[in-house]
Amino acid sequence: MATEPTMDVQADDLLSDDLGTLHRKALTILKRIRDGALDPETGTKRGPTYPISKAAALVGRTASAIREAERDGRLPERGRTGSGHRVHYSLEELDQMREVFGTRPWRSPTDTPAIISISNFKGGVAKTTIALHMAQHFAIRGYRVLLIDCDSQASTTMMFGYRPDVDLGEDDTLYGHFHNPELLGVRKIIRKTHFHGLDLIPANLKLYNLEYEIAGYLAQNQSFDIIDMIAHAIDEVVDDYDVVIMDPPPALGMVSMAVLQAANAMVIPMPPSVIDFASTVSFIDMARTTMAQLEKLGGRSKPAYNFIKIVGSRVDDSKSMHREILTMMRQVFGGSMINSVLRTSAEIDNASSRMKTVFELDRPVTSHEVHNRSVRLLTDVCQDIEAEVLRTWSSRAGALR
Repeated sequence: MATEPTMDVQADDLLSDDLGTLHRKALTILKRIRDGALDPETGTKRGPTYPISKAAALVGRTASAIREAERDGRLPERGRTGSGHRVHYSLEELDQMREVFGTRPWRSPTDTPAIISISNFKGGVAKTTIALHMAQHFAIRGYRVLLIDCDSQASTTMMFGYRPDVDLGEDDTLYGHFHNPELLGVRKIIRKTHFHGLDLIPANLKLYNLEYEIAGYLAQNQSFDIIDMIAHAIDEVVDDYDVVIMDPPPALGMVSMAVLQAANAMVIPMPPSVIDFASTVSFIDMARTTMAQLEKLGGRSKPAYNFIKIVGSRVDDSKSMHREILTMMRQVFGGSMINSVLRTSAEIDNASSRMKTVFELDRPVTSHEVHNRSVRLLTDVCQDIEAEVLRTWSSRAGALR
């Protein structure tokens, strides 16, 4: 005789149904937001464009030099809009200009590519915001950039127009490379983006399984070589890039350890609040002791970081405690902290809600004043990090700002 389902089973079924309904509704909203960020004509995200004055500044020549090159045929003639204005320039066209004028900022083959981890094990510190804008900043300025999303939450991946757990499978991320490194090869999971010069290794929720699988591998094989997984993946392609930026999970787990092992530079976002400050101090200590243990147990050398820089992030000048702690941070950390800080801005939040960065907005969401201030603050932070990168390249050590 069939038995009646217990109350516990019924409750589980209801809970499962409720979660399934919530998930379907959430995917609908995510699709709506994603579709709003796509170009209606092409169905893809569109990269930024620039007027001739801004293009000239980015290329390192004057607007008149660009016009002259267009007149004498070194550059294609420029089209006009229906209202007679000069058509704006894309990032790809800026790169063509740099080729003509000899102003590409690429590192010399003898310079070591910058492999930067944006690390902190506390969420909400603007880690992904900094990683995204930094990658786009380097691409806008003409560098060859690889951005690696190592976080299973995949916020970075989503900002490039993907619904990570719908549009991507497990073989599209580092998870697939981990399981089939010879079959797939890391080049097969690198994707071009709507930002010319900026490539992406995406992530999705499947990447979370790596935390357990790496731990299982360590226990079973008594070998720490698996921690070098990301480093080996980068080694396969790093000669194609000037800068590699990694966005690890907000936790000091196995994947984060692999990221720290692969990096040769680290940027640590730190909001000036007591809780965030204390958490970041703990992160620094845990990262230090964990790396030392890996060195001792695994017979590996600790990563040689060309620089480690702290960035004051999510700073709110209206809060006296923020001002006080920021002053203390500058006194304590000194040269280990970059000069610029990332202040809170409604423009950053409004842009991300449209699945865009501030650098992608073709018009202000809030106001011109707020937008321009946000662009300036983000650019200042990115330029400070760019200066640190240039100091590590002997061919470019004097080319700061």
